[in-house]
Amino acid sequence: MDYIKYIRKMVGHKPIFLVGAGTIILNQQNQMLLMKRSDNLLWSTLGGSLNLGETFEQAAIREAYEEANITISNLKLYKIVSGEQYKHTYPNGDQVYNACAVFYTYDYIGKLEIDNDETLELKFFKMDQLPKKLNPPDKIYIKQFISEFTKGKIK
Repeated sequence: MDYIKYIRKMVGHKPIFLVGAGTIILNQQNQMLLMKRSDNLLWSTLGGSLNLGETFEQAAIREAYEEANITISNLKLYKIVSGEQYKHTYPNGDQVYNACAVFYTYDYIGKLEIDNDETLELKFFKMDQLPKKLNPPDKIYIKQFISEFTKGKIK
């Protein structure tokens, strides 16, 4: 069962809590993997909402596989994000308040491959050359991560 679609049938576009997991995936050159989303044509980290009974880590691993055909491991919790600044309205009018566990990792295997209807493009970016059009909820924690990473607070 697709839980979000089930809830949307009952509440329409009204705000709901969207519990999710996202992962900042870095390569050995400290470049960040981003995906261009098909719903709003903006760049974001890999991630999505939890399925019923799923852990944050399981969701992060599943989403990376679904969106980029890679298997990630050795996830480190970066932060939990929530609050008014993570309110988002999707192009179709659906409103959400995101509550998301954000991980980071250097560990992935597999060849980057788009195999779904959510992802238009996958690309590693230098942290000082990210695309300007970032997905609003992701943009906040991406900028915070880069700031902390460049100050040596994250390794």
